[in-house]
Amino acid sequence: MGLIRLTPDARATDPPEGLRTVLKREGPEGFARAVRQTKKLLLMDTTFRDAHQSLLATRVRTHDLLKISPFVSHRFSSLFALENWGGATFDVALRFLHECPWERLEDMRRAIPNIPFQMLLRGANGVGYTSYPDNSVHKFCELSVQAGMDIFRVFDSLNYLPNLILGMDAAGNAG
Repeated sequence: MGLIRLTPDARATDPPEGLRTVLKREGPEGFARAVRQTKKLLLMDTTFRDAHQSLLATRVRTHDLLKISPFVSHRFSSLFALENWGGATFDVALRFLHECPWERLEDMRRAIPNIPFQMLLRGANGVGYTSYPDNSVHKFCELSVQAGMDIFRVFDSLNYLPNLILGMDAAGNAG
């Protein structure tokens, strides 16, 4: 099988509709209903977050992610979600790449308008390494949705229920 190329013409066309269209048109309840009614396998891709987090210490720059984004939006429009934010991506963008993680999210949303974005939220820790006040986690989730985030995958390293509940409440209240 040869290399699949995205032609310049394809970049000029709108990508095919994806599940994000359902989410925006019908809201979270309609999205959940559509997912439950789907008979095909739904895949969530973690390449834009975990692949370079695990393999390259999260050092892939926004510029490089944006170069592949048109290909992803056209060829992977049937994805359930694209996990592209959270975990170490926020911290590393600021401290090591000297990039704004908010601009990264907004730029990627413009480049991939059709696939739901998913992030890894560390419960009460947000995207940090310590617990934060409840209101800051809520505000972070609210701003994340405004910048283009759709789905929050909430976890706590110790499975401590109060930390998980805070993250779930913050994500749910954010929309």
